[in-house]
Amino acid sequence: MGKTILKKSSLAIGENGLEKKVTGKRLAILKTYKIYIGGQFPRTESGRYYVAKNAEGQPLANVCLSSRKDLRDAVLAARSAVPGWSGKAAFTRGQILYRMAEMLEGRRAQFVGELIEQGLKKQKAEKELNLAIDRLIYYAGWCDKYQQVFSAVNPVATSHFNFSVPEPTGVVTVIAPQKDSLLGLVSVVAPVIAGGNTCVVLASESKPLCAVTFAEVLNSSDLPGGVLNILTGSVKELAPWFVDHMDVNATIYCENDSSIRKMIREKSALNLKRVVFYDLDWSLVTAQSPYLIMDTQEIKTTWHPIENIAGSGGGY
Repeated sequence: MGKTILKKSSLAIGENGLEKKVTGKRLAILKTYKIYIGGQFPRTESGRYYVAKNAEGQPLANVCLSSRKDLRDAVLAARSAVPGWSGKAAFTRGQILYRMAEMLEGRRAQFVGELIEQGLKKQKAEKELNLAIDRLIYYAGWCDKYQQVFSAVNPVATSHFNFSVPEPTGVVTVIAPQKDSLLGLVSVVAPVIAGGNTCVVLASESKPLCAVTFAEVLNSSDLPGGVLNILTGSVKELAPWFVDHMDVNATIYCENDSSIRKMIREKSALNLKRVVFYDLDWSLVTAQSPYLIMDTQEIKTTWHPIENIAGSGGGY
């Protein structure tokens, strides 16, 4: 009796029970990039998402399409974090920003890979990452120094000491640069939180990968939950609500769309929001400055009465 040889079939059972041929191609599983609110990574409450694509039209990831409710949740988290963050010692804030730079450095390969996926050449991707890391370190160094540079003792004609010092404005909403997915975002939010403010940022709509991965860096870098909240989605849909929210103290817009700028100016008048427009090349050294910290600071002036010894004829 001859030996029976079994051959492996090239057929497989499909979902409908019918046989189908097995192909050598594997279906890639697209990562779903969540939003970052209050130190957590929830999905958008709307349940909506969009597919981020590269320049060739190939899908990169599923990205949350944030809603107005997500913004309200983010502003609530940011407002709750204001007392703790603004009350921290400036030196401690500097340490946390420096830790963010360390964590970003430690995940270099992942960020470079995402920047390349979004269309950059390897050399430019590495340069953008290096600049983002250096920018965090730059503002970490300014955390406990800008107060001395921009504060003053003012001369007055009465028997008082008169001091003017900068203090945080509160909750700041940011519509981040659309072209510089990592460097632009870091360059805008770093001076905001270095000055003791909390922040809600809308990341680049077309290049959102690095923004959400940056949230993972924040989550492991000692930054308290709620200090920096990151949303993804449509600028045209969310921009009005970023300005319209009555518990937001300032709004930063980093694009040149004249209709959106006009809308921001009009809506900001409802609760006297501070409005800041940036049109900068974030790769230049001129895009970092302590004056960017002051863009979201208020000046508090204190009068302290003193005894006018010389004028009263007294002495010690």
